[in-house]
Amino acid sequence: MKLKEKLYQLKNDKKAILAANFYNFETLSGILQASAKVEIPVILQLSESSIEYLGLKVAVSMARSAIKEYGAEAWLHLDHGSSELVVRKCLDAGFDSVMIDASEKQLQENIEISRNVVEIASGYDACVEAELGYVAKLGQSQDNLGFTSPDDALFFVKNTGVHSLAVSIGSAHGFYKKPPRLEIGLLAKISEMVPVPLVLHGSSGIPDEILREAIRNGICKINLATEIKNTFMIALKEILGNNNEIDLRKVFPGATRAVIDLLMNKLKTIENT
Repeated sequence: MKLKEKLYQLKNDKKAILAANFYNFETLSGILQASAKVEIPVILQLSESSIEYLGLKVAVSMARSAIKEYGAEAWLHLDHGSSELVVRKCLDAGFDSVMIDASEKQLQENIEISRNVVEIASGYDACVEAELGYVAKLGQSQDNLGFTSPDDALFFVKNTGVHSLAVSIGSAHGFYKKPPRLEIGLLAKISEMVPVPLVLHGSSGIPDEILREAIRNGICKINLATEIKNTFMIALKEILGNNNEIDLRKVFPGATRAVIDLLMNKLKTIENT
């Protein structure tokens, strides 16, 4: 099943899928082992910085091989693509889905860029996600500077043809400086007006019940990144602090198990909404 078909199925069923970022083999392995163990599909996400770190061909080959090895149902998605050039490279490399993020541009420019990416992706039969509104990135203010307007969202989708839309309803990337509060009423209005599946960025640190409420009101894809690398590093630091082991093959598995536990809980939370 193509990812865009899966997302529309989830929208019809008022369900969601977890989209998890990986940064190395260990986090990739942790995500897919968790998905296989609970038999719940997952989206594997790569940011541009992770692609630069791993290498595009290596990252894709590693992801495809791992999906097959662990027997998980998974798709590969570009997270926060910054340009048409990056999108083309990822599609040529075999990505199932891409996100073009022109959310910091003016509305009309965001529409033009996103529409161009939809046209590009149509030749690959790939899914396209875009973003509308202000979702704070790392280092940016987490105070609301622009929630997504339902009217703008409908206008945007009609004029771009995107297959899913990331919306601003109070979430933020990175660690939260104060307890997150999502505008569920606004989300419900957007979901009622907009015909495509909606995406929540910045789920790390959002309580499970709030995530479930977001799913019940229209979120079909939930992105998880910061919590994954933080969980891995906390576990790794603890392991390294308690021994003098220098063999990474002996210290990394414990950190990978922490990622597996995190992902199994997240996948079950989302699946059982």
